[in-house]
Order: sequence, then structure tokens, then C-alpha cells
Amino acid sequence: MFLLRPLRPEDESFLFKLYASTREEEIEAWGWDKARQEAFIRMQFTAQQRWYQAAYPRAEHQLIILKDNPIGHILVLREETKIELIDISLLPEYRNGGVGTALLGELIEESRKSGVPLRLQVQRNNQAAIRLYRRLGFSATEEDEVYCRMERRS
Repeated sequence: MFLLRPLRPEDESFLFKLYASTREEEIEAWGWDKARQEAFIRMQFTAQQRWYQAAYPRAEHQLIILKDNPIGHILVLREETKIELIDISLLPEYRNGGVGTALLGELIEESRKSGVPLRLQVQRNNQAAIRLYRRLGFSATEEDEVYCRMERRS
């Protein structure tokens, strides 16, 4: 199956490739040339990485590895009162294959054993992820124009 390993500095190029894969369809629709698309994605990626480091310095950031190759990443913050899934992403060819569901299942079990809720936020336009989270027992707790915040009680 897959394994998790701590993030290393040399993983940045993979993380950029992964991030770009989550934004390609959206940005291609804008009609920009490839150089402008890459510059924009690079700027957004750098901002996201800096935000994660500043806002979640104690979060555990791991690569998802399958057959010695990175296929995604997961960022989780564990606190006394909650577990928060900050981000999870997989390369397109590994989406909808059960890896994300298995990782969520592990977090759900950890949440149950520790007696704390599991929380996350998801972009409202990511209906596939919202359906998955609901199927796994998450409920919406708050919504704004961009995000739906969800929680699963242990």
C-alpha cells in the first residue's frame, strides 16, 4: 500500500508539482500563456507554504509514498482539544483510488481513540471532497464564500 514519511527540503519540487496539479484546470480556463500560468502558480505555492509554516508551525507535514515514489502530501495539526486536517493532496492519477479515504480513516480512528473532534476545511467548489467527507461522517460547521468548515465528532 502506501507509507508516510516526514517532509524534507528536497521535496519542494514535488510539492510544487503537486500544488500545480490541483490548480491546472482552473488556471488554464483564464487563457494565460504557460509562462504566466507558471509564474502565478509559483507565487501562490510560495504564499501557501509560508502560510502553513507561520500558521501551523507544530503541524506534521508528510509525503505520501507509494512504491518509493511520492504521490501526495498530508498536513495534520494535533492538539489536546482537536485534530485538524490542514491539507491533503494527491497527484491526479492517484485520486479516487482509496488512498485519501484510507488516510482519513486513520485520522478518524485516532480522533475516536483520543476523544477529540477531527476538523478540516474544504473549498466549497470541491463537491467531490465534500461528498466524501459527508460519507465519512463529517458535518458542516461553518461556511463562507470560499470554504466549508467541517467536523467529525469522535
